[in-house]
Amino acid sequence: MASAGGGAGPAEPERPHPKPFLIGVSGGTASGKSTVCEKIMELLGQNEVDHRQRKVVILSQDRFYKVLTTDQKAKALKGQYNFDHPDAFDNDLMHTTLKNIVEGKTVEVPTYDFVTHSRLAETTVVYPADVVLFEGILVFYSQDIRDMFHLRLFVDTDSDVRLSRRVLRDMKRGRDLEQILTQYTTFVKPAFEEFCLPTKKYADVIIPRGVDNMGKRELSSLSLRKPPLGLAIGK
Repeated sequence: MASAGGGAGPAEPERPHPKPFLIGVSGGTASGKSTVCEKIMELLGQNEVDHRQRKVVILSQDRFYKVLTTDQKAKALKGQYNFDHPDAFDNDLMHTTLKNIVEGKTVEVPTYDFVTHSRLAETTVVYPADVVLFEGILVFYSQDIRDMFHLRLFVDTDSDVRLSRRVLRDMKRGRDLEQILTQYTTFVKPAFEEFCLPTKKYADVIIPRGVDNMGKRELSSLSLRKPPLGLAIGK
């Protein structure tokens, strides 16, 4: 959009933003994917930077759950809907959004409410960044999306640890223990074994025990300090 002004001649075209380095972070439910992403941001000194100025951005695949029908939402509220199946995600929107991000564009991403199982009207604006971390249980499942990543990380955490974390997390969301365990044994565990675990073979780096295994030395081994990122670890 041209700015208003008198006699100053045509406005210069906006310079294109550099294309970001896209990192996929996968792993089972409650494996510590988000924590690994936050640790990377912290070690790169970006965790306290204003979101519009950050060189590192974290996005979750969970934002791209499909809008549920009335019947599907009723099942979800009873813990009877499979959120761990590839079809639970709006893969077309996810692919389009990531494609725009890779092209250096500003995008709006959906916001999902895990209490009501609804996509909210509000969206989140994501500005161009040097590094984009995209985390989720099935981010490596679709080849179209998997091939977009410049680096793929898989957080490999013991299943008992993941289950205990999930129980605590879901209880904070207002769900009862019986429903959580039933959903885990019926949907979460089988889906992990069928859809998530097989994608581990696509990872460039496997992180056992998640963030407990991460430090400055390990992060530097991911080549995050090499061009085109220009980000130094620490402050």
